[in-house]
Amino acid sequence: MPVVAQSRQTAYVQSDLPQRGLSVRDLKIPDQRHPEKAHRVDNVQPKKPSWIRVKAPTSAGYKATRDIIKENRLVTVCEEAGCPNVGECWSQGHATMMIMGEICTRGCTFCNVATGKPQTLDAFEPGRVAHAVSKLGLNHVVITSVDRDDLDDGGADHFAQTIRAIRHRSPGTTIEILTPDFLKCAPSVLETVVEAKPDVFNHNLETVPGLYLEVRPGARYFHSLRLLQRVKEMDPTIFTKSGIMVGLGENGAEVRQVMDDMRAADIDFLTIGQYLQPTPKHHRVDRFVSPEEFASYEKAAYGKGFLMVSATPLTRSSYHAGDDFARLRDARLAKLAKVEA
Repeated sequence: MPVVAQSRQTAYVQSDLPQRGLSVRDLKIPDQRHPEKAHRVDNVQPKKPSWIRVKAPTSAGYKATRDIIKENRLVTVCEEAGCPNVGECWSQGHATMMIMGEICTRGCTFCNVATGKPQTLDAFEPGRVAHAVSKLGLNHVVITSVDRDDLDDGGADHFAQTIRAIRHRSPGTTIEILTPDFLKCAPSVLETVVEAKPDVFNHNLETVPGLYLEVRPGARYFHSLRLLQRVKEMDPTIFTKSGIMVGLGENGAEVRQVMDDMRAADIDFLTIGQYLQPTPKHHRVDRFVSPEEFASYEKAAYGKGFLMVSATPLTRSSYHAGDDFARLRDARLAKLAKVEA
């Protein structure tokens, strides 16, 4: 049930609020969606090249997926982050669920998810997510979340409950999670998530370390790297995955160093995609990386030992995740067979 607004940070609006004269937060208004960015100087949004443009979603499959999401009162990162692939993915019945609300406690300069004080966790959300996964008939599902620095465990138990609910309702569905960094939590909270045994544990590094202060100021590069390494140490059977954006101001040598850091942490799957600027208040696009340069990154990454690499302008963490998981699993089996031969 929507709640009465207590401040600009409140997310939902009761129907009688206008009559009562109370101010509310409208997430469609940029200054209210991103209050931490309101003071920033506008950055010009450059025209997108032909290889980055996509068609507006209109298919029946897109509408059917949208209806299921709405019926179950779920939030998707597809919508909140303004993903360019939403039309293609939703037309195929694929949506990335975003749990723990739609308001993040961080204010990363690249991200379009709203920043502020989140709502209390919804204890029924894991069940609703599981119901939607079942209704969509997903073979593979991606579950992500906002950062919840307001919670003692960063939402680790909520992730675990959601994984267990999906396993109960759809035992044949493989589960990929894209988690926060749990930076302000006890190290033990990671065990809660790992013990729920997701098939893929994803946490994005997002950019090169030299840009963290500007792009991801609330995070720490080596903490995120170590988080993924610890997952593999706790359960080597879980695939680990991470991704970065390019076009933020990094150079090729820095990208390749991130690849080396990831492999040192035994990360299996790397994604690289073009950064797209959500609004003039967000971090500027430094340049649009060509498809040929993406292809060179892919070749380099495979050469460094990743089991799976997706590097294209439109690559996002959950783009084609189901197909990629099947290829990832096959790559591991092929590698094991080669070792045993």
